[in-house]
Amino acid sequence: MEFLATLWNAGAFLPAYILPFLFVLTIVVFVHELGHFLVARWCGVDVKVFSIGFGRELFGFNDRHGTRWRFALIPLGGYVKFSGDADAASAGTDSAEMGTMTPQQRERSFPAQSIGERAAIVAAGPIANFLLAILIFGASVYVFGKPVLAPRVDQVVAGSAAERGGLRAGDLVVSIDGRAIASFSDMQRAISVRPEETLTVVVDRAGALVTLPVTPALVEQSTPVGKQRIGVLGVQASRQASDWQTQRFGLLESAKVGVGETWYVVERTYDYLAKLVRGRESVDQLSGPIRIAQVSGIVASNSGLMGLLNLAAILSVSIGLMNLFPVPMLDGGHLMFYAIEALRGRPLSDRAQELGFRFGLGLVLMLMLFVTWNDLVHVRSLL
Repeated sequence: MEFLATLWNAGAFLPAYILPFLFVLTIVVFVHELGHFLVARWCGVDVKVFSIGFGRELFGFNDRHGTRWRFALIPLGGYVKFSGDADAASAGTDSAEMGTMTPQQRERSFPAQSIGERAAIVAAGPIANFLLAILIFGASVYVFGKPVLAPRVDQVVAGSAAERGGLRAGDLVVSIDGRAIASFSDMQRAISVRPEETLTVVVDRAGALVTLPVTPALVEQSTPVGKQRIGVLGVQASRQASDWQTQRFGLLESAKVGVGETWYVVERTYDYLAKLVRGRESVDQLSGPIRIAQVSGIVASNSGLMGLLNLAAILSVSIGLMNLFPVPMLDGGHLMFYAIEALRGRPLSDRAQELGFRFGLGLVLMLMLFVTWNDLVHVRSLL
């Protein structure tokens, strides 16, 4: 109790954190569930409930199709409940309800749909998350443009990886391991994910191309979401005004930028998970609602609405990816069951599916407890 009181007094739960967090999370959850909802309607499935949050309903309304749209007390997620579902997680068929349906109603139930239609409805949630991220990233550069700093080295830190690799002030980085570098941000991204790996860096030095072997140093940095281990060269960016420009994009180019930024988040996520499995990353970067709320508050304070929308895009990709993991209770678990059903020619037994969903629920609850504990430890370290 004393620890929670300390957190409260420190302002961790002030509206400055909670409101931006709820804004970001509600957008991401709504779009995810809207993906399920729209494809279900397109497939002719009756949708009984569209809920933002869990628990007791705060307010809501019924649409002309009979769907109950509701906002619930616990705003940490949401769900869409289809006709014939045993529960909000679609963890089985409600046999009692199916038995009372007319033939026409049964045709419009979720269990009565083909494997392909059920898979499309389930996959639509994560796909909607990826589309949201593409839209936000693309719209941002279309409206505001993209500030670009040339990848020019202004200074080389003494004793750094850059100095050992032969980089000099004035060098313009052209490529890293064959990947073209168009901005200082591109260079940072290419370097940060490759610590302690020897990279082939090509620079333009006074008009001549020079190839250098450079090994970024591994550095641990503290961020609002925890400690990150990244690769660092040890160079300072150019401070010349002529090296700054704002790129403008048309609609198609903006969409391509949106796809590229979304894919970058996907790559970084899988890179982190792969390194986590190999023991090269720490689990303290796994964040739960407390740290996401903290980051939301910081972003809202420093970057305003566009910063929050970009955070929503990143969170949307993360939720989309997480939901595709083949764990029962998640969308990926449902897709796994449908794949097994397609291969076997019949679904798994009700008992097998029930055990699978119980196992999946246990995993999800353990993960939630773990990331929440991670958050509490992180917040306490800041006090």
